[in-house]
Amino acid sequence: MSDIALYGATGTIGTRVLAEALRRGHRVTAVVRDPGRLTLADPNLAVVVGDVLDPGSVAEAGKGQDVVISAVGGGDGPGHVALIEPSVESLVAGLRTLGADAPRLLVVGGAGSLRTPDGTQVWDAEGLPEFLLQIMHAHGAALDYCRTVDDVRWTNLSPAATIEPGERTGSYRTALDDLVVGADGRSRISAEDYAVAVLDEVEHPRHIGERFTVGY
Repeated sequence: MSDIALYGATGTIGTRVLAEALRRGHRVTAVVRDPGRLTLADPNLAVVVGDVLDPGSVAEAGKGQDVVISAVGGGDGPGHVALIEPSVESLVAGLRTLGADAPRLLVVGGAGSLRTPDGTQVWDAEGLPEFLLQIMHAHGAALDYCRTVDDVRWTNLSPAATIEPGERTGSYRTALDDLVVGADGRSRISAEDYAVAVLDEVEHPRHIGERFTVGY
């Protein structure tokens, strides 16, 4: 059983990560600005008020935790895009003040910077809407920042090109910087199976200090 601090617990990905963590019996502290948005009752869930953009708040929430998970992303509204890269910087700044006692940091990343089979990156595809490109490049900037960090144990998990609510199968394939593509030529993962991959990494860390990705 791990002690997990979770940011973004009310978002599309965060709610699935929260559900998967509780399903496995982990103790979760959801760090939110508005506790009224999280009404789930579970004996292993605590809800505290905190600010992901305040390193001091991050440090306080991180004390005694094994892992901090950031599910702060851009998919839940335009206002969230601007939080993606600054939130990662703030999380690192807060956790590094805890020194050797700092928990691991697992960041929900984006697919945009992944290499495709033809050697381009996902965000190079023609016809992508501007809002989606903004999300992709914000996640790319967050990943670039993570790769400069050597004093906090971080992992960045990119989804497949398409991630949406769906079925929890418990199965997925992994890669590092290359898009996972199925036999049908599609790159996809359900939000539920993405959450499975997040918690698998929490329980069996294999990607400290690197980005990896999942898909079917």
